[in-house]
Amino acid sequence: MKRNSFIIALLILLLCSKERANAQYYFYDNDYYDTKVVYELGGSIAAMNCLTDVGGNKGIGKPFVKDLNYGNTKFAGSAYFSATYKYAVGLRLEYTFGQVGAYDSILKDVQSTTQGRYQRNLSFRTNISEFAIIAEFHPLYMFVDWSSKNTPPPSLSPYLLAGIGFYHFNPQALLGDQWVDLQPLHTEGEGWVPGRPNYSLNQTNIPVGLGLRYEVNSMLNVRAELIVRLLHTDYLDDVSTRYISPALFAQNGLRGNQLTDALLLNSRNLNLDPKYISHPGGIRGDPNNNDSYFTFNLKVGLVMGRGKVN
Repeated sequence: MKRNSFIIALLILLLCSKERANAQYYFYDNDYYDTKVVYELGGSIAAMNCLTDVGGNKGIGKPFVKDLNYGNTKFAGSAYFSATYKYAVGLRLEYTFGQVGAYDSILKDVQSTTQGRYQRNLSFRTNISEFAIIAEFHPLYMFVDWSSKNTPPPSLSPYLLAGIGFYHFNPQALLGDQWVDLQPLHTEGEGWVPGRPNYSLNQTNIPVGLGLRYEVNSMLNVRAELIVRLLHTDYLDDVSTRYISPALFAQNGLRGNQLTDALLLNSRNLNLDPKYISHPGGIRGDPNNNDSYFTFNLKVGLVMGRGKVN
């Protein structure tokens, strides 16, 4: 009886040891090992900027970073919670907040090259509030089985990321000493002119990017990330296509201060250069490319879920 009990106890111990060995596919150090799923709670500070029809860089509008004006960069931040499976694939929920803005007046020193963008004299700002679900893909862990090697896994891991975001924005322009909401003014006839539907201030986006994660110790890691948000709108800055007739504002029901604001903010070139006059049908923006915004993040994460070695 005692012998049978010993054999049963030994089998149970071996099974437990095998199960634990399966869980310990990677020892982090002499005190902790990673379970299959590790959790992380963290936050970041970030630099936020945008690419829209307003502002830009020297010359006419150019694709992507060639038209980026780094002087418009602003601070942003985020908080996130993630779960990572075997350090190879992760999924996280992240809230990001910040502000973007741009100004044609930033082109003053290169105005002769901008073909009217400086003289257009438009500007905007908008706060950004975003919730995103983002997947991470770590190739050094997806394609290498570190549990079968005698060397420890790398502490530094590059990764790709993609997901879906839900964000709120509200473009404004400075008129005198007041910031005025632009969407209710229909500055380009959105909702009035055929083919120009009114745009929503709550939309989805597609965040894509790349990052680098470094394991500081068993409880902490740091990351650097660049995330670009691909938008489904060209109205992040309230500028997209062509000027409309000023008569449309009153014809479609704007009255009082709203009418005055719309007339003043639809075309602002007279404030800068009376010789540069816009006209209905003239180019106000480029509808061929949607806007985008992006962040460069420095993240700090608290790691949870590692097992303690007895």
